[in-house]
Amino acid sequence: MNPVDPQSLPFSAASERNRAPILAVLRAVLAPRARVLEIASGTGQHAEHFSTECPGWTWQPTDVQAQALPAIAQRCARLPQVQAPVLLDVLTPAWPLPARAFDAIYCANLLHISPWATCAALMQGAARHLVPGGALVLYGPYRVDGEPLAEGNRAFDVDLRARNPQWGLRALAEVVLAAEAAGLAFERRFDLPANNLALVYRLRAPAPR
Repeated sequence: MNPVDPQSLPFSAASERNRAPILAVLRAVLAPRARVLEIASGTGQHAEHFSTECPGWTWQPTDVQAQALPAIAQRCARLPQVQAPVLLDVLTPAWPLPARAFDAIYCANLLHISPWATCAALMQGAARHLVPGGALVLYGPYRVDGEPLAEGNRAFDVDLRARNPQWGLRALAEVVLAAEAAGLAFERRFDLPANNLALVYRLRAPAPR
């Protein structure tokens, strides 16, 4: 993996803004020591910040874009608890990671910029790779039945669908159904700034024989 000049690392202003409220959610959900798989790590800013603030978490970053991996590795190089980033396409039927190996899976801002099939694939992958009782934490904007859609989210949804007809804000009820079909129970919702939600799902423990 070729090194990246620290001065040229990619940067997301949104990741910088939302990292504090998301970290508060993760601290409420996870134990002080936990194995966490991050889906769609992007710039690696969340991996770096969360691992710095919570050094008891072993963090596994991933991304679908191979060109993102060197920058993630460079950003997190000083953090021994952050594992080498892995190339991962959620839609592949087998992820290149061990099964039943993670206490939590974290994913931010993926479902609305992916085909709807990504949702079911993410849930099924989480069910394979979480330990029983493990948590899936999703962050992003959603449409919620019975609640008015914020004007900013409405405009964002229109823009997404114009850029790609397969994109768009997902209905929370439909995401919950996809989770349930994979064996993940919806546990809790956190309302976060800028009309975003953090959603927590739990992998059901297998029934005793």
